Amino acid sequence: MTGSCRRPAGLARGGAAAWLACLIAAAAGLAATEAPGCPFCGSVSPSLAERRDAALALAIGESAGPVTDRDGVFLQPCRVRQPLRGPIAADALVSARVAAPIEGTALLLEEAPARWQALAANETLLAHVVGAPAVTAPAAERLTWFATRLEHPDPRIAEDAFAEFGRASFQALCAAAGALDAENLRSWIAEPGIDERRRGFYGLALGVVATQSAEKQAACRAALRAALEAPADDFRAGFDGILAGLLVAEGPRGLRAIEDRGLLAADARAGDARHLLAALRFAWEELAATLPREATAAATARLLANPAVAADATIDLARYAAWEPVDAVAGLWGTLGRDDPLVRRAVAGYLTACPREAARAAEARIAAADPEAWQAARRAATLPVRNAD
Repeated sequence: MTGSCRRPAGLARGGAAAWLACLIAAAAGLAATEAPGCPFCGSVSPSLAERRDAALALAIGESAGPVTDRDGVFLQPCRVRQPLRGPIAADALVSARVAAPIEGTALLLEEAPARWQALAANETLLAHVVGAPAVTAPAAERLTWFATRLEHPDPRIAEDAFAEFGRASFQALCAAAGALDAENLRSWIAEPGIDERRRGFYGLALGVVATQSAEKQAACRAALRAALEAPADDFRAGFDGILAGLLVAEGPRGLRAIEDRGLLAADARAGDARHLLAALRFAWEELAATLPREATAAATARLLANPAVAADATIDLARYAAWEPVDAVAGLWGTLGRDDPLVRRAVAGYLTACPREAARAAEARIAAADPEAWQAARRAATLPVRNAD
């Protein structure tokens, strides 16, 4: 997903208000970035292929001594047995950083001049690293190669395959969907032991597969509906990706199913509301062709009544330049905003950016009732803050 702070369509109050809307979005971490990737996968480290292709030199080696601790950095001597690339000779001895002591075979990467990293490796992992497509290959081609390695018996290969998909764009995922096993995806989103980041991705991927295979469509949609209906506590893992997958697979019908489940209600569980807000952000960015943005904005406006996400929903509506719910946003000042300064901050930003006369009237009412609180909220709305996570 890519984007930037652009002047919202219809904004008539000049550059200051447009800039304010961007600041609000950036402050909440909602402004889109130039880095593509799965929005439901959390932070994903560079894959082994990325590290391989960025390395100055690459070799297969083996441990040649004990680990030493130098100011918290663990170093271990390793002997080069087979150079693979770069200026390194067989039988050379290097001092490499390690996460834990290595016994036996290691993959050696020179990640900066004379700065080596050693990864414990076996024959299977070495074959995986050496055989992976170059990072310069088309993204869909690379993902097709990694698709069969998702949930590989070797956890390092499984994690590496996930990293490749987690760092890829939604467009690349769609292009590689034919290589994904729908039966496996259906199984993985229902498996309790699956890593939560992976569950969210698998839900999204299942939605993509549903749109590209008429033969698999019904089974994929049924699995996503079952995941939506499954009983869970407030911390169900990967639920945002499952909701996004349902929106990908069914568009407006999927959104109605989510509404029927009660997730747009004011008393929906906090965790579920946050997951849904994340799915709606994804829909706004990626699914406008199949789920009208007006429907996405309207669903976001329904979440204004939920205390867990009222501030974030307000910020999203400002970012979307969705001004229809201006009265509902203004009403938050005296309700949820009474006990939550973040809600008041978001309300102030939204009203300041909104070009409608209703926003001017609401500003005047709020400022007249409590000028000090209003000015404080307006000042806060212009100050970017760092996310807690």
